[in-house]
Amino acid sequence: MMNNKIAVMVSGKGSNLKVILDAIARGECDAQVAVVICNKEHAGGLQIAKDAGVPKVLYLNPKDFESREVYDQTCVDVLKQAGCKLIVLAGYMRILTPVFIQAFPNQIINIHPSLLPAFKGADAVGEALKAGVKISGCTVHYVTKELDSGKILAQASVPVLADDDWDALHQRIQIQEHILYPHVIHQLFNGDI
Repeated sequence: MMNNKIAVMVSGKGSNLKVILDAIARGECDAQVAVVICNKEHAGGLQIAKDAGVPKVLYLNPKDFESREVYDQTCVDVLKQAGCKLIVLAGYMRILTPVFIQAFPNQIINIHPSLLPAFKGADAVGEALKAGVKISGCTVHYVTKELDSGKILAQASVPVLADDDWDALHQRIQIQEHILYPHVIHQLFNGDI
């Protein structure tokens, strides 16, 4: 039987984690969430994971570790012990160190709220609005040591409307994220990417 264990790393409310878990439950995504790691004590993603019965749900406080590298090595150890084959960043708001990235080459994916390579970084939605683009969207890509620069696996676009503010555009992008992310995970385990 194929090892389809994934880890999901979250920092916030966990909406992408929830759609991944829901797609798995419906049989639309051939994956098994074995571990959820969160760096924020009160993040909604922790409760979503617990409610879904994820076998290992961990809050790891970065302040409890002497360095980013030690924190990341602890995460690597947990994920390797659980046998995770794919690491899914779902609103994980920490930049991974080389310690983590080198432990899982071409096994870490992220979803970013822009059509990369445009608008890398923390406020892609705001940057798209400032630039006045007419189309934005989201990108699933491999994570490398260069921020938001890994190989693009899939993208989905949305129109940017004249009266859009940050919340309106972000909400429209997130609708596409919630469709795209479980689909890409499924394709990765089925050899379609």
